[in-house]
Amino acid sequence: MTQTLLPGVTGVLALADGTVFQGIGCGATGTALGEVVFNTAMTGYQEILTDPSYMSQILAFTFPHVGNVGVNVEDVEQIGGGSDTSARGAIFRDVPTDPANYRSESDFDGWMKRRGVVGLAGIDTRALTARIRDGGAPHAVIAHDPDGNFDLDALVAEAKAWTGLVGLDLAKPASTLQSFDWDEGLWDWPEGHPRVNATGKTVVVVDYGVKRNILRALASTGAKITVVPATTTAEEILARNPDGVVLSNGPGDPAATGEYAVPEIKKLVESGKPLFGICLGHQMLALALGAKTVKMDQGHHGANHPVKDLTTGKVEIVSMNHGFTVDSASLPDAVVETHVSLFDGTNCGIALKDKPVFSVQHHPEASPGPTDSLYLFQRFSDLMDGRGGAQ
Repeated sequence: MTQTLLPGVTGVLALADGTVFQGIGCGATGTALGEVVFNTAMTGYQEILTDPSYMSQILAFTFPHVGNVGVNVEDVEQIGGGSDTSARGAIFRDVPTDPANYRSESDFDGWMKRRGVVGLAGIDTRALTARIRDGGAPHAVIAHDPDGNFDLDALVAEAKAWTGLVGLDLAKPASTLQSFDWDEGLWDWPEGHPRVNATGKTVVVVDYGVKRNILRALASTGAKITVVPATTTAEEILARNPDGVVLSNGPGDPAATGEYAVPEIKKLVESGKPLFGICLGHQMLALALGAKTVKMDQGHHGANHPVKDLTTGKVEIVSMNHGFTVDSASLPDAVVETHVSLFDGTNCGIALKDKPVFSVQHHPEASPGPTDSLYLFQRFSDLMDGRGGAQ
């Protein structure tokens, strides 16, 4: 290691190739190991940092001013847990400032401390983003010590030794341990999240790391929702006699989680029940239908991604958060591609031709458009009512 610490440094990011970014530590003290990815969203940092899909990742924000509106309990996306089952660390261009928003209940830095999110500010995030764009998402250790004591060689060695996300099943630790019902709807100003009196169909959501807003969007269609653990069998799900099943988002390698999930998903497909997959659920549905998934170099992370619905011709602005993708060339004849990314042409949606089964790679509940993709929940509801097709 030839790099030395600069005066006043209280935070570092040590990459596996030996590169070290030095800056100002914030949030929790200590270290966190993970894959570094960048997110291009300008808002929604609390929802992003509490998304279980970011488990075992360190998140670099490309927007320089993060934390300005503080935090509140309504914008947490996890059902439970902290940084152990969401983003491990966070990187900012500017040090988070004091909050200035009527919804704020706490300052951002204090919230990160309580959650255990290790933060680093004051580095050249544009240089880091360019590095990830050109060389892929690196393995790294983020560290914060107010006294500035860092063993850079040891941090680099730890990052280098990590095997990464490929082959990791992270859905089990991200999932609920027991089933529960959900009746909270989408946010409605100024009341907040209302309780929904379910009058529609019954839906079982398989929790691979589900976000609260997915459940809220489903509830707002009038569905009666039950959430079950990731390891729940198809027989257990079908014994509840649901009108439809949702395969949720989540972290990790879909092929690894698919070792136990894909056989159950195949049974759900064969049951003829309407099936809706989101993010990780989309990838594992594709695996169950005979397609393949691959690791992406940088992944897609942001709230400004254009995706085209090939069934309608509509282009929507969506929220993305995934490091693996479905190989569209591997889709079998029984599957039609329904959505594609207009950034790089990668697959963003599929549907079965002969069954009420469909899925999307993006997060339709995140509403960056702001409501471009909420129609997908209605599409699922219509399938349960026997109206229309998945395409």
